Amino acid sequence: MTALPLIRDDEWSRLHVAFEEAGCGCLHTDRGLLPLVAMDVDAKVIASFAHTTLRQVFVNTLGVPIEATYIFPLPDRAAVHRFVMEVNGRRVEGELQERMAARRTYDHAIAQGKRASIAEEERAGVFTIRVGNLMPGEHAAITIELSGALPIADGEVSYRFPLVVAPRYMPGRGLGGDNVGDGVAADTDAVPDASRISPPVLLPGFPNPVRLSIGVELDPAGLPLSEVRSSLHAAYADERAGRLAVRTTAGERLDRDFVLRFRLGDAGEHTTARLADDGAGEATLALTVLPPTLDVGSRPKDVVFVLDRSGSMEGWKMVAARRATARMIDALRPADRFQVIAFDDRLEEIPFGNGTLIEAGDRMRFRATEWLGKVASRGGTEMAPALSRAADLLGGGYLERDRVLVFVTDGQVGNEAQLMKLLGARLRGARVFALGIDQAVNAAFLNRLAQLGRSGDAELVESEERLDEVLARLHRRVDTPAISELSLDVQGASLVHGTVAPGQLPDVFAGVPATIFARVRGGSGSAVAIVRGRRADGGRFEERVPLVPTRNPALRAAWARLHLRDLEDRFDAGKGDRGALERQIVEVSLRHHVLCRFTAFVAVDHQAVNPGGWGHKVAQAVEPPAGWGGAPMGSAMPATPTFRSAPMSPAPAGRARLEALSVDAKVADASSLGDDYEATKVLSSRDAPCLEEDDAECADELAAPEPAAAPPPAPASYGYSRAKTAAPEPKMEQQEAMRAPGRPQAPGADLAKKATGLLGGLFGGKADKAKAHGTATLHDFLPRLVELLEWLRASRLPASHLAAELDARLRLLLEEMALAGVSPTERHALEEARQALADAITRHYDVAGLDRAVGDVVTLLEDKTGRAPSAPRREGFWR
Repeated sequence: MTALPLIRDDEWSRLHVAFEEAGCGCLHTDRGLLPLVAMDVDAKVIASFAHTTLRQVFVNTLGVPIEATYIFPLPDRAAVHRFVMEVNGRRVEGELQERMAARRTYDHAIAQGKRASIAEEERAGVFTIRVGNLMPGEHAAITIELSGALPIADGEVSYRFPLVVAPRYMPGRGLGGDNVGDGVAADTDAVPDASRISPPVLLPGFPNPVRLSIGVELDPAGLPLSEVRSSLHAAYADERAGRLAVRTTAGERLDRDFVLRFRLGDAGEHTTARLADDGAGEATLALTVLPPTLDVGSRPKDVVFVLDRSGSMEGWKMVAARRATARMIDALRPADRFQVIAFDDRLEEIPFGNGTLIEAGDRMRFRATEWLGKVASRGGTEMAPALSRAADLLGGGYLERDRVLVFVTDGQVGNEAQLMKLLGARLRGARVFALGIDQAVNAAFLNRLAQLGRSGDAELVESEERLDEVLARLHRRVDTPAISELSLDVQGASLVHGTVAPGQLPDVFAGVPATIFARVRGGSGSAVAIVRGRRADGGRFEERVPLVPTRNPALRAAWARLHLRDLEDRFDAGKGDRGALERQIVEVSLRHHVLCRFTAFVAVDHQAVNPGGWGHKVAQAVEPPAGWGGAPMGSAMPATPTFRSAPMSPAPAGRARLEALSVDAKVADASSLGDDYEATKVLSSRDAPCLEEDDAECADELAAPEPAAAPPPAPASYGYSRAKTAAPEPKMEQQEAMRAPGRPQAPGADLAKKATGLLGGLFGGKADKAKAHGTATLHDFLPRLVELLEWLRASRLPASHLAAELDARLRLLLEEMALAGVSPTERHALEEARQALADAITRHYDVAGLDRAVGDVVTLLEDKTGRAPSAPRREGFWR
């Protein structure tokens, strides 16, 4: 046996103190502690694909039946495709059902006294398991299988398995009444599922409650394997020629991510295309694109650094964040400009910048790093104002300058969906890079944030020792990409329409391959994938890659998970018919047997053991994340394990108000729910946190900066306004009056002002204020249409980037028209043109289709504004 070198140094061991005895406030029984007693992770990695089997063992140490609830993380990019329950020698294979149907199946079984379990995805990377009617002394083993591709950078492959859901800052006002979940945080108007993503946290001194075992078998698929490193104490032994078995040592705790890194000879040194036939007339294509080696150079950049200084960043994380930001500032060139925004529940910018971007000369870079040295952790995690301010600074950039947002944080917030909606359109055309610093980072949120812009990435840093190598790679990626405007085609087979994933094909940077999935039909042994793009030097890139058959079943699951994530993001953003999108998501999930937010796995043992279904509800408490100093922040404070006596069926009122709705119910405004567990269902008008008509107002409040006075931990101005409170503020009274029966359909002065203030600001102009007290017409928006037309005529953006930016601007303009009262008839032509453009964007391999769609918008705008081109228009000029 040979010990693996650790990624971190002795400082890590000083951060983590082992306790032999229980501390004050620990909860135990004569027969044990909490229901979760063991967790086994068994992974098999073949080159850069991983298949993981997770086994969780629960035991009832009480003298009455229990329902155990466990909120836990999984890799956000992996596909969960199998669920098995074993109780008392009985093995039950889980069935994947539409989510509300699965909940009804589970509740019905519990009410009949049968053992049952259910697994649900609350949001990307966060899951909940409930095991009900577990009788005294019984053990229940839950097995979950998941598969997915692993990221490769500079020849190094990373396998990351998260082990704890860290406490998150939950902004907004409490909704009151029963929570919808069993966590410790109260549901708020900004995070209506806060109680479903906030497990109770063990107090310091609690003995290690869970036996953890992690084993990884590395199969390099014939490539040289070297430099194996682990973030936990581990040992490895040669299993047979060319393979390694890695296993953690005893005594490790579930308080940080497990990370295993290794190098694979020439991994990622050439473009490959693999094809896995699933026997259903279709096959899954996995194309890994490696950029050519060339000197890409660098264009001048506008860079805004957003630095999280909240309480959760205390300790080594704050030191690493300051160091990382200072290093990146120091690497800027004199032609670049920059600004730094440090935030907690207040914003601070570099004081000598006068609220603008600063020229990156030697003196200014030195003064900026000097100012950074005084930034310390404090306060709550109000990300919205900081990110909104960064978007403002990057807005209206010059075409010859790259726009870059670098976000340094641990990502521990609960209102990710609101942030996605606030920033989605405003960061189109910019590159977003997220640097996650934590041993239990919110990787799912940072990955989604990085995908908002034109191209970006999320890098995770679990120790100061890893910081240097990450910064070197990030510095290269902040520069110009090696290949952009990727498109995919297949010769000798046919691509299944709408199945290319990710939907927005990424740019490719030196040393970092991009993987593209798709479904294909037909084909022969001579089929080839054709990938095209634009090189950094302006030349065309094209590569033809033969399709190599493979039997890797992980490819289909990996494609399905990525495709489902694209569809869920479209659902959240309100693109297209939400009802149709929901049905499509459920159909894809069930057909390919991959769990998503709209489905759930349920397993029922049909032997009745507990008549009446009554028992204790036990919420499994989790470890405090390693390296966190002091108490967790916000509403997610540490808590003792939660035991309470209640019938396991029916569900509490808070949960029932959501669970009682049918599958076919009309979907409410997803922007107010976003990634939460009920994004697929509608709340009643009384319970909905935000209505569609108030989207602009909600986003306005979300982005509003704090007043100069010291704010409370969760400022009301950042949350959605539809809170349940007995004494509403004047703004809330106005909103309630607007919602009262008999209110005219045309918005009043207050709503019109807020709508034009927010949406007009995002678009870059203001609507005609003369119509603030009445119903507007298309004529009132002619200046805006002219502005949009002139922007299109002047644009020299690449086709894919221009189409995405135009789609965002059209959506915002149409939303403002609707709020101002422009009739659907007058908006119809623009709506149709925008929908055609959106459809073309989903077919990234059809550049000609993008050209036609943008051209149709130009022609329509010329017709509406009466501004015909002064010279014949050149086909494809907007490219």
